Amino acid sequence: MRIKNDLVLRHIGDDYLVVDPWKGMVDMTNVYTLNETAAWLWQQLEHKDFALSQVVELLLERYDVQRELAEQDAYNLMRLFKGNGLLQDDDDEIK
Repeated sequence: MRIKNDLVLRHIGDDYLVVDPWKGMVDMTNVYTLNETAAWLWQQLEHKDFALSQVVELLLERYDVQRELAEQDAYNLMRLFKGNGLLQDDDDEIK
């Protein structure tokens, strides 16, 4: 799977926003807010092909969490990304 190339992560104040700039304009109906962890993962994954297992490993390397929690969090986040059309490749790992 891969994050869509045309999306941009912006850090504005305390917020992390994913926007889809289109012809120099931002469509505010398609802005997504990420928490700090999701934004960090976005930065690690953008412009790369990745698997769900790599998202889990990133979480385990950065945070002191049990593997089961990292797996569930990674799955839930990628499911949200997929459900909101933020991933360019559908992956059967995420349903």
